[in-house]
Amino acid sequence: MTTQALEGDKPSLGLKLAYGFGSVAFGVKDGGFNYFLLLFYGTVIGLEPGLVGLAILCALVLDAVSDPLVGYWSDNFRSRWGRRHPFMYAAALPVAASYYFLWNPPDWSQAALFAYLLGLAVVIRTFLTFYETPSSALLPELTANYEERTKLQSYRLLFGWAGGNLMTVLMFGVLLVETAQYPTGTLNRDGYATYGVIASLIMLAAILVSAIGTHSRIPHLRQPVEAPRISVRRIFSEMFETLREKSFLALFWATLLGSVASGFSAALAFIMLTYFWGFSSEQQFIWTALVFFSALIGFVVAPATVKLWGKKKAVIILGLVAFTVAPAPVILRLFGLFPENGDPILFPLVAVINTLDLSLIIALQAVLYSMIADLVESSELRTGRRSEGVFYAAVTFTRKCTVGLGSFAAGIVLSLVAFPQGANREDVSGATLWQLGAFYAPTLLLLWMAMIFAISRYKIDKQGHEENLRKLAEARKAAPAE
Repeated sequence: MTTQALEGDKPSLGLKLAYGFGSVAFGVKDGGFNYFLLLFYGTVIGLEPGLVGLAILCALVLDAVSDPLVGYWSDNFRSRWGRRHPFMYAAALPVAASYYFLWNPPDWSQAALFAYLLGLAVVIRTFLTFYETPSSALLPELTANYEERTKLQSYRLLFGWAGGNLMTVLMFGVLLVETAQYPTGTLNRDGYATYGVIASLIMLAAILVSAIGTHSRIPHLRQPVEAPRISVRRIFSEMFETLREKSFLALFWATLLGSVASGFSAALAFIMLTYFWGFSSEQQFIWTALVFFSALIGFVVAPATVKLWGKKKAVIILGLVAFTVAPAPVILRLFGLFPENGDPILFPLVAVINTLDLSLIIALQAVLYSMIADLVESSELRTGRRSEGVFYAAVTFTRKCTVGLGSFAAGIVLSLVAFPQGANREDVSGATLWQLGAFYAPTLLLLWMAMIFAISRYKIDKQGHEENLRKLAEARKAAPAE
């Protein structure tokens, strides 16, 4: 069965679950890098925070080269297990092992610890690319149906968000607890070590379950027409030809801007919760747990909006609502139009707004990432090649920018407002908090709105996608007679 034959196919529930469950690995890694890596190495281990940031940034720069190369390689790889699955299986053990060692570092010097962190960050991100890019690139071949692609991507986002958040909740609720040895829970080194064990095993299971669960589809997936003669010139020539697609450029900039906004928000999340809103540890735990509801709501909303409006319009409408609401509580507080800290209504109000708003953002992401799949047929008509891996490698890279560029932007804001390090809540002045909010809300709004503008340049709708499928079907029928 070819992609054409799959046009009306609806993947089984088991296939959707197996495909989606694999994103738990990326979600766990993302949560660890976003929320705990800087805290762990900079505070618990004692590595200079600037060196932690430099290690993460260096790994991101290397990703800019490795990600598209892995994508191109998986597009052109030939084996009895197809193009994608050998990479997925090969990634499982290296990802799990390196993630375990990341959270169980030796007691070395600053220079040695920096090299240790940098090396592991590169290994983790590279081998996660070996899994995530080929796995994501399966989507266009699992179904060619316009709406079903969004449903498949919704499963992927549901498990990615839920898996990552499960580990975050576990950290704050169980592992980072106060003990006689560690009076401050966030400094509990044993908790991070245990996290490393649990997280690495979950990532291993997620990758293997997804690879095994989609293995039966291998006979129905495409093989390259011929094994290309690999050369550096050919690789980059074909990649640039593929990525010149105008609609791809719109999605690339949209996902990049969205990832930076998400990273910026995540990096400042607990600072905003602790200092700006004055929420207690128990309230922050509830706040984190509510992400599960956001993921479930987003899972339902994404396919429904695509069916109602189509993908591009769904992203724009969801984005305009979500990105206007997200910074609204902060803006209202700056103008004295929101309940003050300590008011009993404050936490329920902000928590409900955030839960619903995050659900719209998750739904938007599901639709946005499914739009990448529709580029595959458009590109194939133009270039004659199936380049799912190259497209999804670019998206994988932009998602990794969450940590590097988003955290960098957050650091700049904290420096601009001269936010005190390690200060108690009562020691941070009202003027500093006002400045923090005044930088936070407009920066977030600007990034989100730039994302909406980028997505407005995307051109492929349902009718255009079906027309591409029709042209490809005709070309395949005519090919043997040529």
